Amino acid sequence: MSLPLIPPMLATPGTLPPAAQDARWAYETKQDGQRAVVYLEGDGTLLLRARSGEDITAAYPELRPLGDALGTTPAVLDGEILALDDEGRADFQLLQSRMGLAHAPARAARMAAQTPVHLVLFDVLHLAGHPLLKTSYARRRARLEELGLGGPFWSTPAALVGHGAEALRATREHGLEGLVCKRLDSVYEPGVRSRAWIKIRNMLSEDVIVGGWLPGKGRLTGLPGALLVGQYAAGRRLRYVGGVGTGWSAAERTELAELLRACASEVCPFDPVPQVAGARWVLPLLVGEVRFSVRTRSGMLRQPSWLRLRPDLAPEDSAAFLPDDS
Repeated sequence: MSLPLIPPMLATPGTLPPAAQDARWAYETKQDGQRAVVYLEGDGTLLLRARSGEDITAAYPELRPLGDALGTTPAVLDGEILALDDEGRADFQLLQSRMGLAHAPARAARMAAQTPVHLVLFDVLHLAGHPLLKTSYARRRARLEELGLGGPFWSTPAALVGHGAEALRATREHGLEGLVCKRLDSVYEPGVRSRAWIKIRNMLSEDVIVGGWLPGKGRLTGLPGALLVGQYAAGRRLRYVGGVGTGWSAAERTELAELLRACASEVCPFDPVPQVAGARWVLPLLVGEVRFSVRTRSGMLRQPSWLRLRPDLAPEDSAAFLPDDS
């Protein structure tokens, strides 16, 4: 390949820039997909590399026509591969059925017909033989939009300059994952988690019932490494919704260990019983609050983290109910 390999620039978790600096930033919707650097050689070929550097081109055959989109002009682009639900929102659970198929082209082709992906392009790093890494984000964005890259399976959504608070509120109102704030004068820093890009994830919080735990390892031996939590479905059936392995201080983890020992049970409280190797069950007496990004279509919590124990709530008085529970 004649084009330079460029690891993607990464965003740092944070909050909105100060209001006085709002006009110095652009705002893009944070997408829940697979990051991809796109290499167009200018000869009709396409190469997709994941954040890890792995060649994932064969996993997404529907994107191959993008190789001809710029004719003979070579380019390196940055973007995110998405699978969209019926409402046009990114659904990572859908995308998982497409990931990991780079070495199974026949299956990738079948899956492409069933669950096509969409590539969102948001940066151009190299164009027509000229590196753009030292060019400002504002100028790179302008060059990208001039390319007019829109097709059946790819697009270049606009970025909003200023109005960050309104942009963040819109992502929350539409159930989107979050917002990425990019400083207009920033250069592209390959492989760096930079403060020039700030990501804000919209998180939800709900009550859950603790039904089990997984023992920690190493320095966490004797302490919970993760809690297994559930919520009530119709008929007061406690349904497993995921494992929570982050969010505690050392003192909170020690307190939880004592409470879990006091609630120990030989019987799994979840119905159906989840297939979790090494699980230890407890009586469903402890209520906690967790934060998470989205709920999968099967009801599981994605990226959950522990917020707090709710000793003020009995399980029957909590709001630990699945959304479809009547």
